[in-house]
Amino acid sequence: MDRSQLTQVSEYEWHIPPKGKMRVPGIIFATHDLIQGMDQKVYEQVTNVATLPGIVQASYAMPDAHWGYGFPIGGVAAFDADRGGVVSAGGVGFDISCGVRALYTGLRRKDIEPVKMKLADMLYQTVPAGVGSTGRLHLSTKEMQAMLTGGAQWAVKRGYGRPEDLNRIEEHGQMPGALPEHVSEKAKQRQQDEMGTLGSGNHYLEIQEVVETFHDPLPQRLGIHQGDILVSIHCGSRGLGHQIGTEFLKKMVMAASQYGITLPDRELACAPIDSPLGQEYLGAMRAAINCALANRQIVTHLVRQAFSEMFPQTDLPLMYDVSHNTCKVEEHRIGNQSRRLFVHRKGATRAFGPGHPDIPPDLQAIGQPVLIGGTMGTASYLLVGTAESMTMAYGSACHGAGRNMSRHQATRLWQGGTVIDELAKAGILIRSPSKRGVAEEAPGAYKDVTAVVDAAATAGLASKVAKMRPLICIKG
Repeated sequence: MDRSQLTQVSEYEWHIPPKGKMRVPGIIFATHDLIQGMDQKVYEQVTNVATLPGIVQASYAMPDAHWGYGFPIGGVAAFDADRGGVVSAGGVGFDISCGVRALYTGLRRKDIEPVKMKLADMLYQTVPAGVGSTGRLHLSTKEMQAMLTGGAQWAVKRGYGRPEDLNRIEEHGQMPGALPEHVSEKAKQRQQDEMGTLGSGNHYLEIQEVVETFHDPLPQRLGIHQGDILVSIHCGSRGLGHQIGTEFLKKMVMAASQYGITLPDRELACAPIDSPLGQEYLGAMRAAINCALANRQIVTHLVRQAFSEMFPQTDLPLMYDVSHNTCKVEEHRIGNQSRRLFVHRKGATRAFGPGHPDIPPDLQAIGQPVLIGGTMGTASYLLVGTAESMTMAYGSACHGAGRNMSRHQATRLWQGGTVIDELAKAGILIRSPSKRGVAEEAPGAYKDVTAVVDAAATAGLASKVAKMRPLICIKG
């Protein structure tokens, strides 16, 4: 990225002053090196988002920002419906409510190592992964409707997990306001057999070891200790979410002129929040959030089943579940007023600070857990939201390492089999149905996750709690 177009405010904050049709400034949280590594498209997309009607305060980009569809991945923007604000399907993304959840195991590495190969094979056989992967559950029309409105609560009622799991999921496991009637039959058909599956791309199921902790007593208060083994699950709304995104983007592009909206980029297709189309999209998008929450809940149940066969004493309680790729209605203080805003987080994670009422009561003293997925060859991180972040970017943080090259470029540089062999030598077992998929997700195709997390933490977006290294990775 051309730094001459930016104004450096601090070591970790860069501004793009409003110009042309920009209604608000652009703000990027990153170090000098991360800015240098960002493609110029991030700058263009941040400035384009800043031109949308009803945008409030700024168009933000997190330290892992890279080129996306319409919004940059790592983009955050809030809109006020009372001031002509819009909702953008491109500002949410295709994999609606893709997210990460972590489970405690109560195990240590010495427990895993003797059965590592067997555990990897069992998890791979238990949790379907890959393009077009299907699960054992087939949803009838009635069950599809119930799932799209009930989310993880529906899954728990069906026997997939425990009621206490819901205490550690955003929205208590059920996104209000879902309108399944605005989800097309094609989207529902795509999802009928995909519940309880990982899908493809950067989705994964990992067994991780906590290799470092930070800021005592935060780790202890979250029940985290160096050497602990955690399970991390990263997946979303599968074919249903993708279909919703595809269909509504087309509808929004066609309707833009009807609403008097001039788009700087067709990929930024949007509709006024209070318009019929805007309300239809919000209802369908919320149904997709419930789909993702239910999906991760079923995968959790499958993982617990696999662990119970090898470690009968394990319980695998849920630590937390966070979503990215959402638009949520939130109250935020802007100046001297509290305003009801529609906050888009595309490839960004909610990171509410201590005391926020949406955080589970037992976690309010420390802030909302934030789970940052890394690459299968490096590390992932656990952070918590900060009070400072609430005034910086609507209580938001990064969501992962962020790509530094396309999947096509990655396959030109790496072969999947070679990546698997190299990671095995480093003590990381990979199981995947696609060697090409492994090549696309090679660790070198991503930014340095530690640099990204350090930038987020030093900027004040979140506080580091623990660093985890993968031991087993089931890769979609």
